[in-house]
Order: sequence, then structure tokens, then C-alpha cells
Amino acid sequence: MFVVVADTGPLHYLVLVGQIDLLTRLFGGVTVPAIVRGELLHPMAPPLVRDWAASAPPWLTVSPVLPQDDPAFHRLDDGENATITLALTVHADLVLMDDRAGVAVARAMGLTVVGTIGILDLAASRKLIDIAAVAAQLKATNFRVRPGLLDELVARYR
Repeated sequence: MFVVVADTGPLHYLVLVGQIDLLTRLFGGVTVPAIVRGELLHPMAPPLVRDWAASAPPWLTVSPVLPQDDPAFHRLDDGENATITLALTVHADLVLMDDRAGVAVARAMGLTVVGTIGILDLAASRKLIDIAAVAAQLKATNFRVRPGLLDELVARYR
């Protein structure tokens, strides 16, 4: 069984661009720490994200996990901390995370990490999405990405 643990960012943005079901199509199921579900339900989260998290699909498993009090985790927020902790605990095959500091810590701990862009790249390679349309939708959000990266991704699949 392929075990995938996700942080808030990829779920948030995949919901916003209408592509959250890619996760079940690509990975079968995803596990998140309860803290991540809480972040998705936060009053400041977009209503679309809150609504999705409030009635999350059966392929999303929520697991209680406490953030670690490890010096390597101190610069991370509780969501990234709990995501990495859970991934290590369940021996995840893949971690979905966008935050640079979190990605660096996860990789330093031997975890394989892919972010929102990587998920879209994988989906495009399997012809599951129109990458140009999805990239345009992602650009319309507050997703932070290196200038030109989405255009490069779109060009790769023309």
C-alpha cells in the first residue's frame, strides 16, 4: 500500500483550482494530521476550502498527532511539524508539502516530498488534466511560485 501524508498547502490549492480529486486518482488515499484539517477549516481559509474540509471525502484519513518539540522543527508551523511527524510515524512513501522550510526538514529526515506543482506535473504527464487551464486557475489564487515556473510546466506539455 502506498502511503501519502499531506500538509495544508497542496490540499488548499487543489481545492481552489477544482482538482482535489487528483489525489485519489494518483494515490488512492491521503492521510493528514488533525492539525492540518483544522487549518483547512480555519475561518480565514477560503469558503470553498472550508466547505471541502467540513465534508471531506472518504479517501481522506485524519490522524491525531502532536507536533514534535525537536529543534529541527522549531522554524516550522504546527501543520508542517505534525505532517512530518505523522509521515515519519507511518513510514510514508510520499509527503505533499509546499512550504520551503518544511520541505527542507522533511527531505533532511529522508522523506520524499512533492508539492502542488509536482502533483500537477504528475497529473499532466498522465493526461489527467489540461495543464494550461489548471495553471491559469492557480495563477489566479495567492499561490506563491517562482516566476515562470507554471509557464515552463505548461510549455512542457504543449
